[in-house]
Amino acid sequence: MCGIFAVLGCADCSQSQAQRARVLACSRRLRHRGPDWSGVYQHEGNFLAQQRLAVVSPLSGDQPLFNEDRTVVVVANGEIYNHKKIRKQFTGKHTFTTGSDCEVIIPLYEEYGENFVDMLDGVFAFVLYDTRNRTYMAARDAIGVNPLYIGWGGDGSVWFASEMKALNEDCVRFELFPPGHLYSSAAAGFRRWYNPAWFLEQVPSTPYDPLVLRAAFEKAVVKRLMTDVPFGVLLSGGLDSSLVASVTKRHLVETEAAKKFGTELHSFVVGLEGSPDLKAAREVADYLGTIHHEFHFTVQDGIDAIEEVIYHDETYDVTTIRASTPMFLMARKIKSLGVKMVLSGEGSDELLGGYLYFHFAPNKEEFHKETCRKVKALHQYDCLRANKDKDDDRVGAVWRVSRSPMPWHGAVAHVLLLFLRGVVRCHQRTCPCMCMCTCTCASERASH
Repeated sequence: MCGIFAVLGCADCSQSQAQRARVLACSRRLRHRGPDWSGVYQHEGNFLAQQRLAVVSPLSGDQPLFNEDRTVVVVANGEIYNHKKIRKQFTGKHTFTTGSDCEVIIPLYEEYGENFVDMLDGVFAFVLYDTRNRTYMAARDAIGVNPLYIGWGGDGSVWFASEMKALNEDCVRFELFPPGHLYSSAAAGFRRWYNPAWFLEQVPSTPYDPLVLRAAFEKAVVKRLMTDVPFGVLLSGGLDSSLVASVTKRHLVETEAAKKFGTELHSFVVGLEGSPDLKAAREVADYLGTIHHEFHFTVQDGIDAIEEVIYHDETYDVTTIRASTPMFLMARKIKSLGVKMVLSGEGSDELLGGYLYFHFAPNKEEFHKETCRKVKALHQYDCLRANKDKDDDRVGAVWRVSRSPMPWHGAVAHVLLLFLRGVVRCHQRTCPCMCMCTCTCASERASH
């Protein structure tokens, strides 16, 4: 996770120094998102800045990123899981100067123009500026895992930021940048780049195959182990986080991080004294053999943290703040252990109908419609606390997978098409996914 900020098309270039100072001031409001490096780029009345948290290629991935002659520049907050494959595609055509996974955005743009975003497999928010024709574009990932906002200045300039707090004092209007969209200065507006079949909200007819479901889930977890820094897993003892932890434990030895920091997996849980999560997480951790860390907090600790949680989440939604507060407190503890990235199992309840009220769905059509609605709304609730309430500058424990690995667009198509037919008849004890983690407590716990 990083913080990006951009101001494009400032009208009065004679005030460029004052404008640059203001850009730097606004960008600093995002420093809690990226304490490892700050970079800024200026071309006439156009500015791009980034606050970096180094997760992939810590030594060479500083931003902004450029093409060979520095005529195309990009700032990005994201993880591009297929970046190695894309790099091979441009062997001999493009000279990569960093190890950043986000650098592949540049050659894709030069090769395909603005029609490349659907070639990126990952979670991202980026702004790209082309000095040759003075055009720019911005895009956000399919589900809206990584935050992005857009605003308009009184002089006609367009502003982009990872958080609203960088826009509210300078823009006459600002709003959420919609997931699955790109903004083009050439077209002077948005267009949707992500148009999956499940958006139609029609009940899928593809036969249910639990083995394909398992493969899609495992693939989604494994590709998110792309990191060069120490990481761990959040473990509540429920089914979703337990399965993520199990797959992570199995594949940890294959990661770059394991080669540098060892093959022991650290797991983390937080709860009030006597919380059932603490007991369940301990049982799963013992079963998997993780190095387990258990953090306790009091009601007063939570009350004391609410103001900060609201500041970082940028919402007053009661459910979001309530769920964010213990995660915020836990992230501080994780930071103190030197862990920069954690995986989580959240989000699967939305995708797979894991909440108890789904049991009362009158029919499969309404069940499917509700799962689609919940997935589409993830960016307004769950993604906020996943991507923001763990990014305090005193925390720095960045969360990488942001919910369950499944809600990302590479797996959504598989899961929504394959899961529904078996949802009524497939008990979680008999589902092949449960073979990944057969700890009894994990299979018996439900979400509310």
